[in-house]
Amino acid sequence: MHRRARVTAADIARLAGVGRAAVSNWRKRYDDFPAPVGGTAASPQFDLEQVEQWLAVQGKAPSVADEDRLWRNLLAAAGEPAEALVAAGEHLIGRQALPYDFLQPELDDLANVHGPVATFDELWRRYAALPAQRSVVTPDDLADLMVTLAGASAGVVFDPACGAGGMLRAAARAGAARLYGQDGEPTLTRLADLWIALNRRTGEIRTGDSLRADAFPDLAADAVVSNLPFGQTNWGHEELGNAPWEFGPPPRTEPELAWAQHAIAHLRPGGRAVLLMPPSVAARRAGRRIRANMLRRGALRAVIALPPGAAPPHAVPLHLWVLQKANRGAAEVLLLDTTECDLEAAYRSVADIVTAFLGCEDRSELVEAHTVSVLDLLDEEVDLSPGRRHLGDADVADAGPRLADAGRRLTESAARMPGLLPDLQDGPGEAGVSPVTVGDLLRSGSLQILGPVRGAEGEQVAGLTLTVQDLTAGRPASGAADDRLTPRIALQPGDVVVSVTERRLFARINTESGPLLGRQLWLLRPDPQVLDSWFLAGHLGTTVNQRLAGSLLGTSRFDVRRVQLPRAAIGEQRRQGEVFRRLHELTETIREAAALGADITRLTADGLASGRLRPV
Repeated sequence: MHRRARVTAADIARLAGVGRAAVSNWRKRYDDFPAPVGGTAASPQFDLEQVEQWLAVQGKAPSVADEDRLWRNLLAAAGEPAEALVAAGEHLIGRQALPYDFLQPELDDLANVHGPVATFDELWRRYAALPAQRSVVTPDDLADLMVTLAGASAGVVFDPACGAGGMLRAAARAGAARLYGQDGEPTLTRLADLWIALNRRTGEIRTGDSLRADAFPDLAADAVVSNLPFGQTNWGHEELGNAPWEFGPPPRTEPELAWAQHAIAHLRPGGRAVLLMPPSVAARRAGRRIRANMLRRGALRAVIALPPGAAPPHAVPLHLWVLQKANRGAAEVLLLDTTECDLEAAYRSVADIVTAFLGCEDRSELVEAHTVSVLDLLDEEVDLSPGRRHLGDADVADAGPRLADAGRRLTESAARMPGLLPDLQDGPGEAGVSPVTVGDLLRSGSLQILGPVRGAEGEQVAGLTLTVQDLTAGRPASGAADDRLTPRIALQPGDVVVSVTERRLFARINTESGPLLGRQLWLLRPDPQVLDSWFLAGHLGTTVNQRLAGSLLGTSRFDVRRVQLPRAAIGEQRRQGEVFRRLHELTETIREAAALGADITRLTADGLASGRLRPV
């Protein structure tokens, strides 16, 4: 007899597209609401099948997706998420039969419909979205950024603390040819190995402590990317005291600098490593000698302070260190502080700034404003914290004209805002609205849904692609020409592009022809005679639709077919669409004004501190 799948009140709310309070009310109002079958008084668990039956009788929710149901049943049978995913993966790849016989037909049916790779990816996404995993897994958008900074679009990529392989998956998305990883947790390395095998990637995953027992001593990678283990107290200081440390033996309290040297040792000449670090590594007194040696030899190229929330632990503004296997020293280091930005703005700028800096060609004023002379850093502290002020004359030489220009542009932005506010009046409320779902529009032919695009082996794509970062930043397509995409979908004006991986359902109207749809994006193409693009995009972002499109398991993926729109004639759609268009322009204007305000504050403070500016 097998355990039945269970759900929490939060799961039920996501399934029904309502808030937690509604589920609490149902439990109080309806005597036939399923009784808890486990959990605690504060967080009870309910039988999923009973909940589904009750919701169906009440007409309160659609059925659960097959992938969600299978994942819940696997969890109930295995009892441990990683073991559940490993068991499914081993069966999909043909290594061994699923040990839970009663679930094998469900898994086989999904694999027959979607293929083993897509089925495993769907289960992987549900595994990664569990609260325990979200607290340790590197988010995909940050992993993609790190891979970009490392230049890992081809060649060999190594992660010495790979966990379940999330960073290597990002490298594969970028087109890496060979993937290598090592980690001390056997279950996680089995997951990473399964993913490589299922996706037919070239590479190897080993189990073991990478510092104490390096499984790839002769590996010289083109790029090393890793979310390192923080604050280890037993990292092998005694055993490795006589190891050939290139920049000096790390003190017991500096395990991250041991990992950094390990990463550099695995780079080919000119190769690059990008490591996620706690901010204290940049300034701890015990590590100043090693930091100084890295600076002198050109190994440390950039330190980027990220906003809080980039990765666990979310309250800490983590750092990215960009390291290089250098043949000679460098004159400057890039210290970039994005802690005051939101994540979208930070990721939007970091890749461009770091790429321009490392390319050493035509650096913009923005890049120059964050470069610091190595000689200025080689003081008693060797403090590499980007938040620390390392001001030179070039930073504030033209503060006055730049401040005047920013002030003029801020005034212009503020003047545009009142004219963008829509004129609205009270309506009849929900009673006068008859909803239609995106799925209904799809079946009627009023709308096409294309995508999502995935990375694949094959011929390189020419031209630009619209990426997730482009979508959220509101910028034109900027994806590199070497993206490998399948299928290839050319964008048309009026297309509504939706991200399937962001933390919220995010939609944007495309206005240009030619660029290709990037990975992890959906394209909604309405028939303009019956469905207005701005009307569709605006209603995608409502609070109710955010809940309706979310999955039962609370993953960061959305099913846009569940989204509901008011049933309205094309004329009314266009009137509402114009409201949404003006609100979009208002949002962009406010974003521009906020950026200008931050520039004005920084330029004023720097100018006053240097004496270049003074109050009138």
